[in-house]
This record gives sequence, C-alpha cells and structure tokens, in this order.
Amino acid sequence: MAVEGAMKCVKYLMFVFNFLFWVSGIALIVVGIVVQTKLNGSLHITSVAASGAPIVIIIVGVIINFVAFFGCCGAWKENYCMVTTFAVLLILIFIVEIAAAIAGYIFKDQIRGVLERTLNETMRNYNKTGNAVNIDELQKQFSCCGSASYNDWLPLLNDTVPDSCCKAERPGCGSKPTSSNINKEGCVNVINAWLKKNSLIVAGVALGIALFQLLGIIFACVLMKGIRSGYEVM
Repeated sequence: MAVEGAMKCVKYLMFVFNFLFWVSGIALIVVGIVVQTKLNGSLHITSVAASGAPIVIIIVGVIINFVAFFGCCGAWKENYCMVTTFAVLLILIFIVEIAAAIAGYIFKDQIRGVLERTLNETMRNYNKTGNAVNIDELQKQFSCCGSASYNDWLPLLNDTVPDSCCKAERPGCGSKPTSSNINKEGCVNVINAWLKKNSLIVAGVALGIALFQLLGIIFACVLMKGIRSGYEVM
C-alpha cells in the first residue's frame, strides 16, 4: 500500500509537472514571437545566428507543448511505452537546449557586428523597396537614429535625417536636425542593450524550464519503474 500510494503521488505530480511544462512552452513561444516581431520585423537580418534564434525559440516552445500533452496521456493511461517516449523526448530537448545555450554564448559577440552591417546597408538603400518603412519603424520603436548616431544620416540625406528620428515626430521635423529635437543615440547601441536586457529574461526562463525538465525526467523514470513492476497507481 505504501508503494502504491507513492506511485499514485508520482502520477499526480506528473500532471502538475506537465501543466507547468506546458506553461513554459507557451512562455517560450511568446518570447520568440516578441523578439521576431520587434527585431526581424523591422530589419531584414540575413545572419543565421541573429535571425534564426527567435524561430528556434518558437519551435522549441511548440515541441514542449506537444511533449507535455504526450506526458499527460502516458501518465493517465499508465502506458509504459508512452511514458518512456516522454522521458526520451524530454532528454533530447534538454540536450538541444544545452547545445543552443552553448551556440548562443559563442555567437553573442557577433550580434553587434551583424546589427551594424545590416543597419548600414539598410540606410544606404533608404527609400528603396520598402527599406524606408523598415528602418523608420525600427527608429520609432527603439527611439534611436542612425547606426552609431544621427550623424550617419547626414551624408546620405543631404544634412537631414528621417522624420522617424525626431523625439516628437511630425512631417519635416528631420529637415533641420539638432541635438534637442531628435534622438541622438544610434540604433546599434540601443538594440544591443535591449537584447542584453531581454537575454537575462530568456536565460531565467530557460533555467526554470531546465529544472522542470530534470524533475520531469525523474518523475517519468519513477513512474516507468512502477508501471513495469505492475503496481497499481490509481
């Protein structure tokens, strides 16, 4: 009876774990969509290291939701095969996340260079094939101007800046740029700071998910052992 009671407790803990795991998957999807929309929606970044990260986060979130549903079904039906598959998938996701964390650490110093090259290229092609809309939206979202500073626009636009550089945007406000009416700081510094700040949030979410995954793997292994031994867990 003591063993049966313990296995019943593990079964219900599996449900609680999978609910929290499902919530963490939703959190990853939301984070990925926000980063993808806010950054890649304004700049056409072609670097895999920079543009692929939000997509990977979204994909991992979707997979986590699938695995959580799979784990719930396995625990409810007390199916050894499903619980085993759940544990294996959880281990694989954990390994992928570790690999992604290592890759993120390796490529973190390249993000600034990618941003700078992309911004400079977009500025040179201003008013061509929708680039004006992209960089104007970016400058309004981040309250910045140019790549390194607003001075980057002056040789490109005959000593003027886009109206999106203005602190209070209105038609023609960028025709006479001064330090008082426009955002002086360049977008590279502002976006890089935004990425660093939000990377801490992503790291915190990832750490929490990793802890849940380890807990889930333990619960799954214990439940697998109980089911295989033929204990009644209901």
